[in-house]
Amino acid sequence: MTLAKLIEALGGKLVRGSPETSLAGVNSSTLAGPSEIAFAEDAASAAEALACKAGAVVLRAGIADSYPQARCIVETDQPRLWFARAAKLLKPPPPRSGIRDPLFQGVRVELGEGVTLCPGVILGDHASIGAWTRIEAGVVVGEGVRIGEHCRIYPNVTLYPGTTLGNRVVVHAGAVLGADGFGYVRDPSTGAYTQFPQQGTLVIEDDVEIGANTTIDRGALAETRVRRGTKIDNLVHIGHNCDIGEDVILVALTGISGSCTVGKGAVIAGQVGLGDHAHVGPGVILGGQAGVLSGKTVTNDGLKPGTVLWGTPARPLKTVLREQATLARLARRVVKAPVKDIG
Repeated sequence: MTLAKLIEALGGKLVRGSPETSLAGVNSSTLAGPSEIAFAEDAASAAEALACKAGAVVLRAGIADSYPQARCIVETDQPRLWFARAAKLLKPPPPRSGIRDPLFQGVRVELGEGVTLCPGVILGDHASIGAWTRIEAGVVVGEGVRIGEHCRIYPNVTLYPGTTLGNRVVVHAGAVLGADGFGYVRDPSTGAYTQFPQQGTLVIEDDVEIGANTTIDRGALAETRVRRGTKIDNLVHIGHNCDIGEDVILVALTGISGSCTVGKGAVIAGQVGLGDHAHVGPGVILGGQAGVLSGKTVTNDGLKPGTVLWGTPARPLKTVLREQATLARLARRVVKAPVKDIG
């Protein structure tokens, strides 16, 4: 793709070099070659990028005093974002190999144009696969599952009946979508547990990405929903009846109990735990290992934008640090206090 076409798609200003420069990918400043793009966000990284062998460098205006003559330079307000979007445009599409045996296909399965099914795929009755979707080896698509267009389902993913995926969804290896939620009713007289009905659905909206070995449960009687653009890391669990908002980030080892909501644009770091019926407001940032207790709500009300909440129960990081400093001072006082002889 030419640099001119990239700028047409992504914006930015070409301040040096030919718009007809052909580019095939992106790379780091240390590894980039003449057909690749590098980027810089500050003066130090700009010096390194401008000295490298990249065919084009993307950076913020004003962070370099001068540009070398033999380098294509694109200025943009957000060079990292421009670089990431360029990488997607330049990434070659996955190979299309059609339908390959062995394939186990139920009745009345609908396959869109250009679908790729790799060996060992199992398609249940009435499943529907949208155009140009690629499903890798060993994937199980349950009865009535609907998958949109331009999706990528990696090996050994399991999609239970009642699961719907939108367009451009990516699901990495080993993920399990639509399994029963963990809901039981206890008989107080015997102590035995009986499963509460788990017959709801799971909806994954457009442009969601789901990491390897992540599990998302179906609703109990209604639905679990992950909304547009959310990105989920590896080894995340989302329980039944949850509603995860648009453009949410969920980092590895996060556990979300049943009937929780997470607002648009929230960021939930690694090993965060949400108790059942907890609510995380839009834009909230929960730091690593933070916890929200069952039934509680955390929001950004009264806080500066970008405030990180931490600890259990989750509260502003500055508050937690003050509490820890106070406890440390108290501990030192106790250690230094004279021990009275009570013998």
